[in-house]
Amino acid sequence: MTSQSAPFAPRFKRLMARSSMGARIAMGAAFCGIAGVAFVGPQALIAQVEGERGIAPVVATNDIEIGGIEVEGTGRTGEEAKMNAWREAYKKAWEAAHGPALDAGTIESLVAGVVVESEEIGPHRYRGKLVVAFDRGRAAQYGAGSGGVKLRSAPMLVIPVLYSGGVGQVFEIRGPWQKVWAEYRTGASAIDYVRASGAGGESLLITAGQPGRRSRVWWRGILDQFSASDVLIPVARLERQWPGGPVQGTFTARYGPDNRVIGSFTLQAKDEDGLPAMLAQALARMDQLYTDALAKGLLHPDPTLSVDHPSIDPGLASVIERGRAAEAAALAAESAAVSAAEVAPVAEAPRIEAKPLVPTQSITIQFASPDARAVDLALAAVRGTAGVGEAATTSIAIGGTSVMRAQFGGAPDVLAAALRAKGWQVSVAGGTLRIRK
Repeated sequence: MTSQSAPFAPRFKRLMARSSMGARIAMGAAFCGIAGVAFVGPQALIAQVEGERGIAPVVATNDIEIGGIEVEGTGRTGEEAKMNAWREAYKKAWEAAHGPALDAGTIESLVAGVVVESEEIGPHRYRGKLVVAFDRGRAAQYGAGSGGVKLRSAPMLVIPVLYSGGVGQVFEIRGPWQKVWAEYRTGASAIDYVRASGAGGESLLITAGQPGRRSRVWWRGILDQFSASDVLIPVARLERQWPGGPVQGTFTARYGPDNRVIGSFTLQAKDEDGLPAMLAQALARMDQLYTDALAKGLLHPDPTLSVDHPSIDPGLASVIERGRAAEAAALAAESAAVSAAEVAPVAEAPRIEAKPLVPTQSITIQFASPDARAVDLALAAVRGTAGVGEAATTSIAIGGTSVMRAQFGGAPDVLAAALRAKGWQVSVAGGTLRIRK
């Protein structure tokens, strides 16, 4: 009996499993969801920005900073060798700043500070790589910066876009292109670079897709947050021949909300170890492209990005212009129909004394516009009022207060009374009406 019932048990279990498969799947899905929350943790599930998203830029000063100065010196002691090497670094940095010929004492008096990148000190020998900073105010009197240091651009927001492996990035991860821009000492440049760090919501606001936007309204919000006047977009595209092999980089200097091209060039590194040096060289050439564009008058802030500029967003302006054109066409057709009716012969009617014409005047009307439907309702109400010859919006603010201008053959109080009769709440201030439902 036992030997016969043994094979039946597995078949019975399989039958029960198939009959309750739907219920088990549903229960399993619910269990996996709960287990996922328990395993991952609620903090990881709700996090929108997590981990290291960028590299904070080095502190930017107004000093003229010249980096990459390599020097060697000797002396009776290690300290004397160091001072001799530093004096030599001052001379090299002054030449790199395009300063005139001066004695060593005068050049040393212009030095505001020295940053040691690396150094080796022996009993009688010194070797180091330094960054020398000259006080801009004192150095300017000697004409230092003829190579672009003296000329200074408006504040420019930098968005270093890197394409690597077919993926575009800015602050999504800590990339090498953003790293060289963060470590770049901008004091010696003619361009006033404004660099973001990618911290907080900056990695969500500034992305690789942002340069593709054309909306001035959107750009104004970003530039205002960083106190910048315009935007620079240095683009690096890296292509690897094979893993561990040569890396070719194509670099394009772009600027402005229209993503215009200033220039481009190509560099190559032998392997991944040479990538940082190639990117540093690319940054120097990129800065020279922007400096040359500034000297030629090409790198000036776009006037449409200014908050004081009277123009509105180009896309919205085109929509408004098309609406006005359609209204003008409708008015022209109506006028043509009236003229044709006047020309047609009619029976002589009793003579009626003509009343004096009331001159039309332009009346500004403000109205709440929480959505597009509210704009249409307000326009329809004003245009449908007797005595209104023309009404068109001059400013649209969805979610705020929009403005229209109407040509009315009467006083503003008369128009206000007519709109109140239609159920609108109207307040009058001089020649301006404010209406709402």
